[in-house]
Amino acid sequence: MTQKISLTRYLVEQQRVDGHIPSQLRLLLEVVARSCKSISQAVNKGALGGVLGSAGSENVQGEVQKKLDIIANEVLIEANEWGGHLAAMASEEMDGIYVVPNRYPQGEYLLLFDPLDGSSNIDVNVSIGTIFSVLKMPEDDRGVDEGDFLQPGSKQVAAGYCVYGPQTTLVLTVGDGVAMFTLDREQGSFVLTRENVQIPADTKEFAINMSNMRHWDAPVRRYIDECLQGKEGPRGKDFNMRWIASMVADVHRILTRGGIFMYPWDKREPGKPGKLRLMYEANPMSWLIEQAGGAATNGRQRILDIQPTQLHERVSVILGSRNEVERVTSYHAQTPA
Repeated sequence: MTQKISLTRYLVEQQRVDGHIPSQLRLLLEVVARSCKSISQAVNKGALGGVLGSAGSENVQGEVQKKLDIIANEVLIEANEWGGHLAAMASEEMDGIYVVPNRYPQGEYLLLFDPLDGSSNIDVNVSIGTIFSVLKMPEDDRGVDEGDFLQPGSKQVAAGYCVYGPQTTLVLTVGDGVAMFTLDREQGSFVLTRENVQIPADTKEFAINMSNMRHWDAPVRRYIDECLQGKEGPRGKDFNMRWIASMVADVHRILTRGGIFMYPWDKREPGKPGKLRLMYEANPMSWLIEQAGGAATNGRQRILDIQPTQLHERVSVILGSRNEVERVTSYHAQTPA
């Protein structure tokens, strides 16, 4: 790529040249990107900034919050509440929705985010990230409430994540493929480094927490067993396992070189459909994966077709290289629900 294309220029072209997004959505995405730069700076400082360790509180899911979880959540709210692009926000770290205060103009979009995915990796200097999703307010809505957020993932108008690793990389879709931007710290802006990202349909890598194997349902155990049998087994090839325990980092690897990521339902809490959150994690990641030619299901249904019933709804997630996802999904179809 001979000419550096900034995120701003990329979004302007999506708006003005290609007509994929309106101006208000462009401005909203630029604010989200600036928020990610601020979070990246806090992450990079680590112990020097006094941001590591537990905050001594729990979020709505009963998970212990890290100091950086709270910092990232506040950065995203404070950056996005006043711009006039949003009606409300929802976060994995908050019980309910955050309606834009009356002192600021209200826009037509809804922003959902996991402010810092992979919190267990914060203190050990492993890649973590921010995931976000943008929905449009339902038409003829006279006020904003939690029900406005309960839209299937297919209704998203933008989605992405920012991974804070050796480089800070922003990955984005507005429904016209997937583009990756790397933060140029000297220049202070995100620069386009890859576009039209495509995931190989076949792969030899899977990502799953093997310590939970005894709790999995039969279709998932069957799939992993076949992978582990390697060349001598029914798959006729050797597989590698990669597991970072940060969804952002695992999905980023899959978008970069292929693979399949699974966080399935298990028997420890049979009443829960899964561990990951539909609105903050599964929907945005599934749309990115599909826009790159991959597939994403809960084992039996396309994730983007699921109608949410709760703000913090959980879901089983199987996503990545299309042929592998379809194989696991077919194993579920052969097993009674």
